[in-house]
Amino acid sequence: MIGRVDPSGRALLEITLRTGATSQALEVWIDTGFSGDLVLPQFVVDDWQLQQSGTVDAILADGTQIELRTYSCAIDWFGKVRLLEIISNDRDVPLLGVGLLLGKELRVDYRNLKLSLLPVE
Repeated sequence: MIGRVDPSGRALLEITLRTGATSQALEVWIDTGFSGDLVLPQFVVDDWQLQQSGTVDAILADGTQIELRTYSCAIDWFGKVRLLEIISNDRDVPLLGVGLLLGKELRVDYRNLKLSLLPVE
């Protein structure tokens, strides 16, 4: 997968969300400080009418403990459909975490503003 680095230095990757026969591309920030798979803004969850599956306790970077809603979702991931439990929040930016990076090689080239995510063979 090929992504990009924006002028602010954020590593970005486009993924495809799936629900039934519908799919939509979505640009996500890669967040290596997040140990889960995917965080989606609540407005994306609402637009897609995802079904809530539960809640999870989370500790934010500043140490604040909060409870977040979880939802079932599917994404296209390296040629396969992968089912995920995603987390929603009230922010504006989708985040891709380390859970989806495991077993992959992430290369971020800040000089040329390029990103690649490759399966490890």
